[in-house]
Amino acid sequence: MNKVNYSKELDKIMDALKKEGRTPTLLLQCCCAPCSSACLERLRECFKVTVFYYNPNISERAEYEKRKAEEKRLIAAYNRQVDEQDFTGMHSTAAANRIEILDCDYDGQAYEDAVKGFESCPEGGDRCTRCFALRLGKTAETAKKNGFDYFSTTLTISPLKNADKLNAIGQEMQERYGVAFLPSDFKKKDGYKRSIELSKEFDLYRQNYCGCKYSRGQSFHKENVTEL
Repeated sequence: MNKVNYSKELDKIMDALKKEGRTPTLLLQCCCAPCSSACLERLRECFKVTVFYYNPNISERAEYEKRKAEEKRLIAAYNRQVDEQDFTGMHSTAAANRIEILDCDYDGQAYEDAVKGFESCPEGGDRCTRCFALRLGKTAETAKKNGFDYFSTTLTISPLKNADKLNAIGQEMQERYGVAFLPSDFKKKDGYKRSIELSKEFDLYRQNYCGCKYSRGQSFHKENVTEL
């Protein structure tokens, strides 16, 4: 079976939208401002993006609120660019759309319930798969309920996340909830590199673990790769 290039699949969809002159709505699950920076810069050219801040995996409320505040600060900065039509140094153009945010209450128990029995799994294993399914399932359900055209996630921008697995889960949730999943592999086309550049430009808080207490307790990070 040929490996799917999800980056190219996204390109095809975006190219088609530009030709058709359509601007569909997208509910985008975002884990943090650094992860979403490059994704939003790109996606706002073709979609009316609403950030869905749903991250029950984050183990501490203070950390959750800190990341959420940074996400809101980034969105506000991007919206100022649109309002003022000033994209100096950015990849976006005058076609860029404003970004909305759909906030969620902190619900760490939902994550603990989802990964119960899988706590000792290695990073990137079944515990993470269940976490991805929890977050993408909630995103798809919310997208369906609120009439969005697409749903997706920024998680594929991280070199430490399996894009094939994330896209497979997204497609499963598409079938379950009946709303289109937007495929991606945002780390491709220098997406991860761009996220680092934007994090520096906006002076974004960049954490060194995904958010859960298990990832923080496991020293699996390479010295030259910071988890977004």
